[in-house]
Parts: sequence; C-alpha cells; structure tokens
Amino acid sequence: MAAIENGSVTSSSRRADRSLLAAALLLPGVLPLAQQAHAEAAPEQAVVAAKVLDYQDRQPGLERTHVQAPAVYLLLPIRGEWSLEASLVQDSVSGASPRYHTSISSASRQTERRSAGDVKLTHYAARQSWYAGAAVSDEHDFHSRALSGGASFSSEDNNRTLNLGAAFTEDRIGATGDPTLDARRRTMQVMGGVTQNVSPRDIVQGSLTLSRGTGFYDDPYKFPDHRPDQRNQLVAAARWNHHVESHGATLRSGYRYYADSFGIRAHTVDAEWVQPVGSRWRITPGVRYYTQQAARFYVDPVYDAVLGEPFPPGWTPGTISSPDQRLSAFGALSASLKLDVTLDAAWAMDLKLERYEQRADWRLGGKGSPGLAPFSARWVQLGVSYRF
Repeated sequence: MAAIENGSVTSSSRRADRSLLAAALLLPGVLPLAQQAHAEAAPEQAVVAAKVLDYQDRQPGLERTHVQAPAVYLLLPIRGEWSLEASLVQDSVSGASPRYHTSISSASRQTERRSAGDVKLTHYAARQSWYAGAAVSDEHDFHSRALSGGASFSSEDNNRTLNLGAAFTEDRIGATGDPTLDARRRTMQVMGGVTQNVSPRDIVQGSLTLSRGTGFYDDPYKFPDHRPDQRNQLVAAARWNHHVESHGATLRSGYRYYADSFGIRAHTVDAEWVQPVGSRWRITPGVRYYTQQAARFYVDPVYDAVLGEPFPPGWTPGTISSPDQRLSAFGALSASLKLDVTLDAAWAMDLKLERYEQRADWRLGGKGSPGLAPFSARWVQLGVSYRF
C-alpha cells in the first residue's frame, strides 16, 4: 500500500492497507486526532449509517491487493447533554503484497479478515465538550488497543474553538509463518488545534500533532527489514473553507506537513469544491498531491554482489535498513468525485469514487527513488444514513 497517509507506515503492508480504510470510510471514533472536531452542542437526532468500500491496487501486469470493507456507525444523543458514538468494520483482504521493493512471490499471497470497532462518549456543556474513547482491532497476526480523550472550548462569541486531545495505542504483532514472533509497540499521541471564523464566508483551522512510539517497527513480511525501535512523529496541518456565495458552493483546501525520526519529510496539498445542485443533490470533486523524501535507512533496489537479492550491499545481520517501497521517495496524485443525495428528512445516500497514481519522478524538490514500478489504486465507496 502506498504511503499516502504521510509516512504512517505500520509493521506490515497489510496493516498499512487497513490504516487507510479507516480514513476512507470516515467513521468517527479513535481516528487520528488531527481529524477530530467536536460540536459545542449535543446532537438532537440519532444517526445510523452504513458504508461499503471496495479497494483495488495494482502495478504493471499485476493485480495486487483487493479489499472489501463494510462498516456501520451509530450516533445516539443522551438526555441533551451527552452523545454516544460507535462503529464496527470488517474488511476482507486478498491478493499479493511485495516482499521487498516490488518483488512478488507465491508466498506473499494473502486471504484474511480483520474486525475492528470503536466507541466514544462525549459530554457537552456551555461552550465546551469533553470526550473519551476506546478502539480495538484484531486479525490473526496483529492486535491493537487504543484509548483516547480530549476537550474543546469555544470563545464567548463562538468564533474560536480550541481543541486538545491525547491517545495511547498498544499493538501486538505476529507473522504468518513465524509462530515465535510476539512483539509489542506502544504509541502516545498529543494534539492541539484552533478553529477560527475569520469572516461570514471563511473558516480557518490549524493543528499540531506529536507522537512518540517505542517497540517493534520491523516488517516481518519484507525480510531483511530492520528498523529503529523508536519513532517520533510530527504533523502540522492547516485548513481553509471559503464559501463562494455567487455559486452557492464551498471551497475546502488544506496543507499538511509530516516529519518523523525515520527521516521522512512529506507535504500534502488538497482541495475540494462542494457544489449543491438543487435542493437535494451535492457534488464534490477533489484533488490531492502528496510528496515525500525517503527514510534515511531506505535502500534502493541494488543488491549485494555475493549475497544477491534482497540483501543491500554490505549487509550484515542487525543492519538498520528497509526495502519497503512505502519508505521510498516519490510523489502521488489523486482525484475524487463524491455525490450526495438527500432522499427525505430522514434518509441520505452518498457515492464516492477515487483514483490514486504514484510515481518516483513525481516527487517535488528532487528525484524520487529509482527502480520502482508505478503504483495505482482505486476506491469505490457507497453509503446510506438514517436520522431519527
């Protein structure tokens, strides 16, 4: 899976696929803190929603990973001062992921399932809210548990909101074919952000997220992959929503900077145009550009003359190095189109299509990593919601 989540590479290519699914399904809960926003008034209606996502990625001559992920979401107001949110997702994965660089073998074929869920309880008071959440994710070689909490505070005129949050995640990592692997990883994350109404037509938002993780970061499916046992990450994000009154539309734009102790530096810019069509329809085209420099221990596809593939020149046991394509230098473009329709006061539906293309020579500010095959992916997402 491509590293389009700004370098957030997990310990196997399959888990990177799943990390993207959570964002694509847009299910509230214990998501990256920079994505969370909290209203200052309790919701008045309950919501039940279901989404189905179908994902396929490929490289030239190879259909790689196929994922299907149905999910359900519930929002329940409680006594006018509380709300309870919960979501469940189960995805099935089939296909093949590269062992190193873009090399595929029959041993890398996969067919498996993952089940995940989260819950969040929020309390609302005058110009403030407080929340606590928990999440679980289980598959045969990976188990994750997370706790989160935070608060938001609005100014007296409600034009400015401060968001604060923290989360703790503990992962247990195994590997098919290696029953002796039973590794751990722990991550602590803190976030702060400000949302400001700057005019009747403009809202801006800035946020900063810091995380520190320790434990097992190797990818057991990409031998000889060996990474540092500590990872510090920083994400700085800015967003601007501008209402274009003459068209009745809204331009949503954003920028995100990512840096970590692995040496990855990444930039993301995106924009969406939200256009109502009549009283029931809304169409939203979007574009995104992503670029990153390689991790300092990423190795290009040049192999030791004696040891051969997949060992880099001068490799010895314990060498910090990785052939994971997601840690390479590259650029990527994606385009999306979303259609929303309000059927009546209770029912709504949405359909989203997205296409992603990744190339090494699309990297901004320098050449990308050589010798890697182009990568592409597509998403189809269908959702329905009911309010009562």
